[in-house]
Amino acid sequence: MTSRIDPLTLEVVELIGTIVALYHEEYEEAAAKHSLTGAQARVLSLLTGGPTPMRRLAQQLKCEPSNVTGIVDRLESRGLAERRLDPADRRVKLAAATEAGRETSERLRGSLDFAREPLAELSDEERTVLRDLLKRMLGTAP
Repeated sequence: MTSRIDPLTLEVVELIGTIVALYHEEYEEAAAKHSLTGAQARVLSLLTGGPTPMRRLAQQLKCEPSNVTGIVDRLESRGLAERRLDPADRRVKLAAATEAGRETSERLRGSLDFAREPLAELSDEERTVLRDLLKRMLGTAP
């Protein structure tokens, strides 16, 4: 297989890197405004999808389970998350967002302005093409 390292590909990769860096910077700032670390905000966001096994959280965050335990401990101490036993397997601990955690996560997401203005300048068709291309790059396109 031939590697495609041409100037256009390099420029696209650099642009994606810049976008990712700007997004992370704003995400960290938004998390701090809610007295959360970026990692705590990410875990809370994942938990808004429903109770999740601690091990799966670690896989999604690409970190050690012990790191997730500490993050959930801190979220739990603030009333933003709770631990539950998995009804299907009582050996498994699930982490879940509390109502306060879901509200905090929603406010945090709502405060992220990073891409709103630039995306608003694109037409619906352009945003659809961009979304479809990103999904294709991620291998999640239908």
